[in-house]
Amino acid sequence: MMPAAEMQALLGERAAMTENFLAGCLDDFLAPPRLKQAMRYSLEAGGKRLRPVLCLTCASLCGERAETALPFACAIEMIHTYSLIHDDLPDMDNDDLRRGKPSNHKAFDEATAILAGDALLTDAFVVMCRTDVQSERLLGAVATIASAAGSAGMAGGQQWDMIYTGKPVVSLEEVQQMHAMKTGALIRASCVCGAMLAGAGDVTLDAISAFASALGIAFQITDDILDVTADTAKLGKQVGSDVEKGKNTYPLLLGLEKSRELAREQMDASKTALRDFRGKDAEFLSALTFHIIHRTA
Repeated sequence: MMPAAEMQALLGERAAMTENFLAGCLDDFLAPPRLKQAMRYSLEAGGKRLRPVLCLTCASLCGERAETALPFACAIEMIHTYSLIHDDLPDMDNDDLRRGKPSNHKAFDEATAILAGDALLTDAFVVMCRTDVQSERLLGAVATIASAAGSAGMAGGQQWDMIYTGKPVVSLEEVQQMHAMKTGALIRASCVCGAMLAGAGDVTLDAISAFASALGIAFQITDDILDVTADTAKLGKQVGSDVEKGKNTYPLLLGLEKSRELAREQMDASKTALRDFRGKDAEFLSALTFHIIHRTA
């Protein structure tokens, strides 16, 4: 496996590419100043930039330059940011803190936060269409990311989350399906779209999809664990809020130790899916999965 220091260096390099692009991607949109300020507030608030890094890496893994996929990868981060703004709203998860700062609706107001999320989601499709690849590849990737963000993906998963919140009896299978939509769909699409932009064939796309699906589960389990075990300052959001709101999480259903065991199983599954890939990008993805389930924030 790639040494941790090398993995962190490549992660930092691709995250920095993302940050640099995001800093200017809204410049030519003629939005009202307050709306653009609210959009930038959340988009430039930092974060792991996991989804664009996965997109860039999977494009490179399949033979395309990472830089070519950069507009598409950053558009994915715009979509992810929209989802965070809306999830934090009082009628959704009602969170006042995001990435160590007041949530968008606290820094501005609820109406502006809703519009900022709407604008980021919609403008993301303008940005991703600037990706310089064959139109057939781009069209397939756009359809894939739209599906991951819509009713069969994030939006649908958020609805199930609201339905299940406070419900006394929810099965593990129901929680897994909810998270596969709310969290896993965009992680999977980030990887698959990177490969699609590179022109990967069906066998390769299936392997990358299997890797990303396992990674998405491991990521969500770790998030649920951190809500119990981390501290607010390090995590950047209120710890213990899931339990307080009656959320159905992996630790609640399985306990901490079994949740950690399941995360390790998914990590192993993600590595198995990459067994036929070689080179720096494959090693990076394997090391990144290990890093994700052992992170502390």
